[in-house]
Amino acid sequence: MPTVVPTRPRGSYAKSAAIRIKVLDACVEAFAKTGFYGATMKDIAARAGISYNGLLHHFPNKEVLLIALLEHRDARSTHVFEEADARIANTPNHSIRAMLDVAVDNELEPGLIELHATLSAEATSPGHPAHEYFRRRYQGLRNFYESAFQTIADRGELTTTLQPKALAAMFIALMDGLQVQWLYAQDSLHIAAPLREFLDSVIATDPPR
Repeated sequence: MPTVVPTRPRGSYAKSAAIRIKVLDACVEAFAKTGFYGATMKDIAARAGISYNGLLHHFPNKEVLLIALLEHRDARSTHVFEEADARIANTPNHSIRAMLDVAVDNELEPGLIELHATLSAEATSPGHPAHEYFRRRYQGLRNFYESAFQTIADRGELTTTLQPKALAAMFIALMDGLQVQWLYAQDSLHIAAPLREFLDSVIATDPPR
């Protein structure tokens, strides 16, 4: 099969895409440090090294910018997950264990972990512009993990009396909690290791035949 070389954005499109990435990177830092309400568009423009009017050309308001940032973060995590899932597709419980690669990738971008910790707490208020995003995100994650744990349970490979619904909520809580702890102990704590130990404690390492 011939190799298809993707075309690269050229001219003004490439420049516009590069500016958007610079702005989103600046947002990670700004929102992580001060939250959505504390950050200002002028501050974000300054961090990105562009004019205020230039920022408004790409993102007309802070709400649009916030959603673009969250989508950008999700796209990165989805890419890492899909690559890991494809790589270990022939191994047991690959869909859950692929999330360990996402945890490792997150450590490479401390700002993204800060962003998640700050915004997910701040957005619990129903009036927050990211409230609905996080509500749907957590519901989607619970559904995904519950289905994955249910499949494992149906194969007789769970080693716990906990039900798939509870395991799903616990796994998400463990991941989020470890990310917060990691922000305080980056030199001595790694997120993926406790997650792997949790999975090993509730899933049989030698599936029944």
